[in-house]
Amino acid sequence: MEERYSFSASSAGLRLDKAVAGEIEGLSRSRVQKLIEGGFILVNGVISRASYHLAEGDVVEVTVPEPEGPKLTAQKIPLSIIFEDGDIIVVDKPAGISVHPGPGHPDATLVNAVLGYNPEISGGDAGRPGIVHRLDKDTSGLIIIARNPKAHLYIASQFKNRQVKKTYIALVHGSLSPASGFIDAPIGRDRSHRKRMAVTTPENGREARTGYRVLEYLSGYTLLEAMPETGRTHQIRVHMAAIGHPIAGDSTYGPGSDMISRQFLHAHNILFRLPSTGEEMKLSAPLPEDLEKVLERLQS
Repeated sequence: MEERYSFSASSAGLRLDKAVAGEIEGLSRSRVQKLIEGGFILVNGVISRASYHLAEGDVVEVTVPEPEGPKLTAQKIPLSIIFEDGDIIVVDKPAGISVHPGPGHPDATLVNAVLGYNPEISGGDAGRPGIVHRLDKDTSGLIIIARNPKAHLYIASQFKNRQVKKTYIALVHGSLSPASGFIDAPIGRDRSHRKRMAVTTPENGREARTGYRVLEYLSGYTLLEAMPETGRTHQIRVHMAAIGHPIAGDSTYGPGSDMISRQFLHAHNILFRLPSTGEEMKLSAPLPEDLEKVLERLQS
């Protein structure tokens, strides 16, 4: 289904592609640039370049066409459902499963599993129906799936307005000090490693903010809660590595760990409002067994 958006620039000087990517949840800057090239983004009714610097009051109109992608298949893959109603399904995603199909993983994803459970799922990108936000393949925990377009827009709006509150449990290398703090550092694509993200300059990245609170100091590690205010790719992993305390098991941004084969990062709590009633809902997912075993080993 084609989606349309419109907004007015509140200040002058921001590049068109960066402004659109920051305004519309779920659109990467590279996707925005392709939409601009295809004539799907207009400024004051006129096609503009990605590098065009907006003037205050410029009206930006964005059309996101339904993408052409591989045919999705419904697969009978077990789901750990924490909550569901007529509008949403909240799943405790295990590590090792991608959220949606992509290069190298055309099926056996969370989307395939959700379609196997509820074939009528719709809303958002046709190639990833119901998906409002994502978790890395090797991050476990809570993820909200919208069952219909109206619910998708309602939940996406909460993410856009930063009304959804998420708390992750993470184990990081070293003894983190102070015991609570806030990391405010923009994140963009790592220019040396295409598949990695990095803390960068405001001009080359997007704002990213993560709060944290230490739960326990362990031998050579720190167990903490991480509360991201923004939702950048690999945000917690990049921010913790940037301050010298990479996530345990994360071989992309740190040394990894012989105790665990994936990053020790779990989406533990999520707070949001239900599309049906506007009621505030807080849900939790316990640490999975592989992470519990790591803690038991460190605490023994």
